[in-house]
Amino acid sequence: MTTSLQDGQSAAGRAAAQDSPLAAQVCGAAQGRGDARDLEPAPWLHARALLPPPDGTRGCAADRRKKKDLDVLEMPSIPNPFPELCCSPFTSVLSAGLFPKANSRKKQVIKVYSEDETSRALEVPSDITARDVCQLLILKNHYIDDHSWTLFEHLPHIGLERTMEDHELVIEVLSNWGMEEENKLYFRKNYAKYEFFKNPMYFFPEHMVSFATETNGEISPTQILQMFLSSSTYPEIHGFLHAKEQGKKSWKKIYFLLRRSGLYFSTKGTSKEPRHLQFFSEFGNSDIYVSLAGKKKHGAPTNYGFCFKPNKAGGPRDLKMLCAEEEQSRTCWVTAIRLLKYGMQLYQNYMHPYQGRSGCSSQSVSPMRSISENSLVAMDFSGQKSRVIENPTEALSVAVEEGLAWRKKGCLRLATHGSPTASSQSSATNMAIHRSQPWFHHKISRDEAQRLIIQQGLVDGVFLVRDSQSNPKTFVLSMSHGQKIKHFQIIPVEDDGELFHTLDDGHTRFTDLIQLVEFYQLNKGVLPCKLKHYCARIAL
Repeated sequence: MTTSLQDGQSAAGRAAAQDSPLAAQVCGAAQGRGDARDLEPAPWLHARALLPPPDGTRGCAADRRKKKDLDVLEMPSIPNPFPELCCSPFTSVLSAGLFPKANSRKKQVIKVYSEDETSRALEVPSDITARDVCQLLILKNHYIDDHSWTLFEHLPHIGLERTMEDHELVIEVLSNWGMEEENKLYFRKNYAKYEFFKNPMYFFPEHMVSFATETNGEISPTQILQMFLSSSTYPEIHGFLHAKEQGKKSWKKIYFLLRRSGLYFSTKGTSKEPRHLQFFSEFGNSDIYVSLAGKKKHGAPTNYGFCFKPNKAGGPRDLKMLCAEEEQSRTCWVTAIRLLKYGMQLYQNYMHPYQGRSGCSSQSVSPMRSISENSLVAMDFSGQKSRVIENPTEALSVAVEEGLAWRKKGCLRLATHGSPTASSQSSATNMAIHRSQPWFHHKISRDEAQRLIIQQGLVDGVFLVRDSQSNPKTFVLSMSHGQKIKHFQIIPVEDDGELFHTLDDGHTRFTDLIQLVEFYQLNKGVLPCKLKHYCARIAL
């Protein structure tokens, strides 16, 4: 009986070995010839191999079942259409493969404020840049994108604020904020963000710029700007600044020198010798902030303060406070530090404003029509077809005729109603129509007007119109020119019972403030320059 069993098992093993190597391995283990280092048979294989069939019929049936099992093993495997619903009996039910893969771009909710303290919450990815946030708010609020919209980091507890660069990661900046700090992100315009690329002569005065190596001939402001962007050469910014002594409330006037390696001050007058220069601050791991209330919060001698703040530390003791004598000096220091810190990245942000990381590309934004002065041409629409007036003399005469017709039309608009009551009602309407304009600010002080213009950039032509505080019946035009803010009084003039507005003692009269602003946007007149950008308080 034992011999027949072994012979039957051997015959079955030989037949199976010819069909499948896997079956030969299993049968070899059942016959006891497998080595201990080979595949360890399962318990059910041992039980099945050691139990002899009671008769030859059951032995043949066992062979047929084994042959059938071998045929099943030879069939090609069919892929499972729902692998996530199945799991191996040898693996844990809570397998990591059953869970969805984590999204690398995690989203976070941020809150952005405007000048009127209205806010808007945005859900943004972790790699969103400051420019992408601006682009998102522009699209959501249907604003016109003139590349001047900017994100600001505002630190109210220490009275500091800075312009966030377009390439900076917003979530990374927010991660450096303390839990107890009430810091905010502001969204508003900053016309001076890249103005130094357009007019570098306003940002680098000659008395503040020197060169580490001797130069042949006079260096233009454009060449100075190119030196900042170059890695080999650099100009030195130097001058006196008020510095707050560490751990004290007192300020000391010291001679400072800005180089690519950092900011230094001289311990002996204006000496630039290495033995007299002492390191003050580096700007690789620090950000440059502008002080909003330096006199009140830090006891600064002037209102033109700025400071270095480390990225990771946020305490007032870690701040390195400085103060300039005038706005032009502060602008020069801050601009030079920005250029030395970011270099060509700033130029790329200026040339390619739509290059972002989180999908707000130029493909989703319609191209803006240029409104620069170089793109404006004189046109003649009197005939059946319009034509460009190429002759400058003809263009000037047409402009004068248009201005006279415009003024005459404005006078006729006031005189359309015959009765004095109707005329006075029309005049009152013209007096109040300016209140809906974005450039008009009702009853703000002189200091508030200057603060708004400084916030939105000391660029030539930035302006606003406000009510006069000294004379309730007049208005004031506040504008920026030459990095200074100037104020012009708009005086009401009455002629034959009609009320007009003028800036030049009645030589040029306007029926309302809208006419006045539109005229000086096209003509310089008595102003130092044309009106270009208006200061507006937006609402999110």
